[in-house]
Amino acid sequence: MITRRTVLVGIALGATAPSRAQPQTYPTKPIKIIVPFSPGGPADVMARVAGQRMSAILGQNLFVENRGGAGGTLGARAVAQAEPDGYTLMLANTSTLVIGPAVYRDVGYDPLKSFALVAAFGTTSGILVVNPEVPARTVAELVALARQRPGKLSYSSPGIGTPPHLIGELFRLKTGIDLLHVPYKGGGQSVTAVVSGEVQLCFENPSVTLPLIRSGKLRALASTGETRSPETPDIPTMIEAGVPDFVSLSFTGLVAPAGTPAEIVTRLNAAANDSLKSSDVHTMLTRLAVEPRPGSPADFTAFVTRETEKWRAVVQAARIRIE
Repeated sequence: MITRRTVLVGIALGATAPSRAQPQTYPTKPIKIIVPFSPGGPADVMARVAGQRMSAILGQNLFVENRGGAGGTLGARAVAQAEPDGYTLMLANTSTLVIGPAVYRDVGYDPLKSFALVAAFGTTSGILVVNPEVPARTVAELVALARQRPGKLSYSSPGIGTPPHLIGELFRLKTGIDLLHVPYKGGGQSVTAVVSGEVQLCFENPSVTLPLIRSGKLRALASTGETRSPETPDIPTMIEAGVPDFVSLSFTGLVAPAGTPAEIVTRLNAAANDSLKSSDVHTMLTRLAVEPRPGSPADFTAFVTRETEKWRAVVQAARIRIE
């Protein structure tokens, strides 16, 4: 009887062993990274380049699946509902984790409860640019001009509820000036509108604006980063330019469905951090004007928590809502 019970216990333990051992043997099959945007964009490029390096580190193929729509919230919803086994991940950014949940009435997920935040890849600061015909060479002069012409100066964005739109609203709220928001269908049209003089200013990514700044088609007044960028040491930060507590950093990172085992999250975090050390990933980040931000899952979670609180307050103050 004792022998039979021992055998039965051994069988029971053996049956549960594979599931307990899964985090240690992970990954045993290809991993899917959902990019909730169209192919060819910055998020897509980052997922493919970093994913290729992570594939070598993890010993399994990481492949990208694009699921664009609704500012990235459609793809994010799919990942939130996926099996939390570490084989479905998402290349998340400010739009999917912070802006979308704040401006849409119901995105179908919670940025902090629906996901296990794995690792941040990096952050990007924007640049406040104006059309060269605008008679302002500093932020202080631009603010003074806006106060002289309330409601006459306009800023563009890639659309309502996009990060450049919210940065513009933050600028308006911090300075107390009256600016007209003009949404366009995409970042290209938004920046072109400033170059042509249809609107006077915008906040955009350095990878887009720097070539136009260097060619004289746009004038840079300030960056939205915490410190000056090594790439543009002559451009002051918004805080240096006289706007207190004005920092705006767009982030990109890797997330998994909530409930993903901690051991798997740790393994993915280590692979993501290691990928940032490779020359090809570093070159890609530099081209996209992204500052690497290696750290733990807790670091990433704390950062997203702060960003969520900050931009939710801006959305409420500006009364932005998308059905």
